[in-house]
Amino acid sequence: MTGPEFSRPVRIDTLGEGGRMIAIEAAEGERAALAERFGLLALEALTAEANLRREGDVILAEGRVKARAVQVCVASGGPVPADVDETFSLRFVPEGQDGGEELELDAGDIDSIDYAGGAVDLGEAVAETMALSLDPFPRAADADAILKKAGVLTEQEAAEASSPFAALKGKLR
Repeated sequence: MTGPEFSRPVRIDTLGEGGRMIAIEAAEGERAALAERFGLLALEALTAEANLRREGDVILAEGRVKARAVQVCVASGGPVPADVDETFSLRFVPEGQDGGEELELDAGDIDSIDYAGGAVDLGEAVAETMALSLDPFPRAADADAILKKAGVLTEQEAAEASSPFAALKGKLR
């Protein structure tokens, strides 16, 4: 297995007392590889800024990821432009430090990512954050018309057609 397509390791020993602001941007080849990995037609831009600070062996990262992508419409297969502009809060913890137990997370809890060695990979964390921010079921503006032309019923039409009263509808006048 090869490494991440957008690897930006940050050495822990370079983080001072107050932390460090880091800006990263994916190059054209990295964006093409990420687009393939995440099933995108294109990834036209991917940037992030993050403030990383150290609390013992734990590294906290807070920042913003911005991306411009082209997804595939789930109905037509056509292109669907997508813009991502999301803030993130991440907690990098040494591998095995969490004890392997499952935790119940609240909406305000910070996502944790394991790391090994003396560096955290901000690029991979940003790539995953971007992918999770995309619409999992993108639909083009003309998706409904394409589905109707193909004979696919809407949820309401399907419910009405399967109703026990649907057979009676045409018989009553």
